[in-house]
Amino acid sequence: MPAFLGRIFFSKAVSLPFLRFRMFRHGIVSPPLRWSEINRPSFKGIWVVSNPQEQPDVVIYYCHGGGFSMGSSYFYLEFLIAWVSLLKGKGFRNPALFSLEYTLVPDAVYPCQLQEALAGYEYVLSIAQSSSQICVAGDSAGATIVLSLLLYITDHSELRHQKPGLAVMISPWVTIVSPKNRNTTSDYLDSGSLELYGRQYIGPVPDDDPLVSPGHCKDIKKWSTASPENGWVFLYGSEEVLGPETRELILRLESTGADVAVHEERAGIHAWPVASLYLGETKDERLHGLRNIVQAIRDRIS
Repeated sequence: MPAFLGRIFFSKAVSLPFLRFRMFRHGIVSPPLRWSEINRPSFKGIWVVSNPQEQPDVVIYYCHGGGFSMGSSYFYLEFLIAWVSLLKGKGFRNPALFSLEYTLVPDAVYPCQLQEALAGYEYVLSIAQSSSQICVAGDSAGATIVLSLLLYITDHSELRHQKPGLAVMISPWVTIVSPKNRNTTSDYLDSGSLELYGRQYIGPVPDDDPLVSPGHCKDIKKWSTASPENGWVFLYGSEEVLGPETRELILRLESTGADVAVHEERAGIHAWPVASLYLGETKDERLHGLRNIVQAIRDRIS
């Protein structure tokens, strides 16, 4: 999909009516959880919470995918609401989620998105009882931003003691420009388009800068420092264009001694936990990926 079409299709103006349509099909008049827009000078996003009157006992900080050039938190809203609902069902008293609505390319390039991600993380820190109750997460380009954020934190002593408790990576775009990002017979991503979008995001910064393209960070000590206290959860498809770089990062993290849980979906496509929510034929198929994520969070954040 050309980026300009993707920006329209995944925008708020299209995504919210699409969500209402999907709800009405199942006899749902209003969302099961409340959500609201957060608009601050340095960042904006969507806040979803089980009970707005109580302090959350777990907070997901999410960055959506879309090749840096398309996508929105509004398109992901059904996925995000389902996520919080499943956390509630797993025994969390008042789960919450903040999804960052970062600036898309070409309206801005790196480091704008990283700066917005940092501001959003500081907002979540101000709400959570403890940073250990925060789970940072993202898919595709959003996961890239999260990886960059974690590496950024390692270089700033005032933030190191406020690392999140867990990181969930859904099909991360680990190395933006890489010869290992090759087309497969199953995945819907195209390596050529990825490089085009990626270079637009990188802008004038060297494409091997680890903060813009985290796969270029080979420093094991830095990855050890960047790792959340309760480790990592990776979910990706075995047929992904981005699979080889993801596997390399997993091996690098495992070498630090970090707790790394991996779910490689057989014959799975890019961002399959998100895609299956919209494309799955049964409820089990739609929630398969999210249930794996929620169980991992329940096991690691108390």
